[in-house]
Amino acid sequence: MAIEITKDLLKNVSNLIANQKDTALSDLFTDVHHADIAEVLDELSFDEALYIIRLLDSETTSEVLMDVDDDVREKILEQLSAKEIAEEIEELDTDDAADVIAELPEERKEAVMQQIEDEEHAKEIVELLRFDENSAGGLMAKELVKVNENWSVLGCVTRMRAQATEVTRVHSIYVVDDSGKLKGRLSLKDLLMASTKSKIADIYIPRVDFVNVHDSAEDVANKMRKYDLEAIPVVDELGILVGRITIDDIVDVIKEEADKDYQLAAGITQDVEADDTILELTRARLPWLFLGLIGGIGAFLIMGGFEDSFKENAVLFFFTPLIAAMAGNVGVQSSAIIVQGLANDDVKGSINKRLIKEMLLATLNGIALAIVLFIFIWFYNNDLQTSFAVSVSLVVVIIVAGLIGTFIPLFLDKRGIDPAIATGPFITTSNDIFGILIYFTIAKLILGV
Repeated sequence: MAIEITKDLLKNVSNLIANQKDTALSDLFTDVHHADIAEVLDELSFDEALYIIRLLDSETTSEVLMDVDDDVREKILEQLSAKEIAEEIEELDTDDAADVIAELPEERKEAVMQQIEDEEHAKEIVELLRFDENSAGGLMAKELVKVNENWSVLGCVTRMRAQATEVTRVHSIYVVDDSGKLKGRLSLKDLLMASTKSKIADIYIPRVDFVNVHDSAEDVANKMRKYDLEAIPVVDELGILVGRITIDDIVDVIKEEADKDYQLAAGITQDVEADDTILELTRARLPWLFLGLIGGIGAFLIMGGFEDSFKENAVLFFFTPLIAAMAGNVGVQSSAIIVQGLANDDVKGSINKRLIKEMLLATLNGIALAIVLFIFIWFYNNDLQTSFAVSVSLVVVIIVAGLIGTFIPLFLDKRGIDPAIATGPFITTSNDIFGILIYFTIAKLILGV
């Protein structure tokens, strides 16, 4: 059941907590989706959130903990004993359990692991913790349904029932050989239609998409997006089936990657949120602001070198912001398209072909804009030579800005650096400097000032 998070609801919850109306509070959250409960907790004070966490059963609170804000979850875990955390861990799938354990300080990890009664569950969590959190191994869950190719259909169904009790949702049935190597997948329809005496080897589908434990989270996301998969099996270096990744985990990866790229494009170098401390926000923003300051100083020095040109043709000064703005905008447009293409694995071919295409596109756009600007300056200043100088400068600036905006993200990607850093302040500042330099150089050559 879904609930609407309103001020009246939050006030009612606070009153029930203040008056210790535990029964009424439990009834209020009965059959409510854990995501909605988490949203309520994010809006309450920490003490109130902790009160509800302690009140609800472990099955519910374990899911709620995965949905609350990271900072709230960290504070809640600090207040829970090792045994209480272990009780929540045992209700979670292994991938979520490993994520919670990974957030704990080193001294508490061992204490919590020792309190987990299900030894097999604890062993699987430890295995997952060995992998990088941004790899397929770090994303996968151990819970899955698999069958041996040598089993009969009748024996297969019995074993599948036992495995399914540990799986929240059965997306696929995987087929392995005697050594555990992934062989294919099993269609539920084929299983139901087959004779009970048939072997799985006779009815399974040998074609199956999979990823390696060491594949990056981004590669996993791209493969699942490309083939519209709800889940994908994970194998180790020997091809042995070791887990599966479901679409809900990939959605989280895509969101985190999009948030990071958006912040990089906006000139924020660290993963921050609006409610982080002033010091954390300052550390994230200041580096790019320094870059902007240096870029502004560079533009000032360039303009100072053309002081005589200003004195003889002052109208050039008034078009400086236009040239700088067009250079920045074109660069950001070009880099944004390339970065998006790289993220979706849509950018193919050599860098040279991309640069030639961008140059032709920039030339076309530049000429169209230059014609409009030429007419405006001619009517405004009644000076054909100045109109020509500024318009030609605009075309060249747009071409250069487009080439820079295309080349830099491609170059960074080739070097293994996140190309999203190439959008926003980086491109804008560099193109501002080059744009002004090109503008005054061309204007000086044409006007002879």
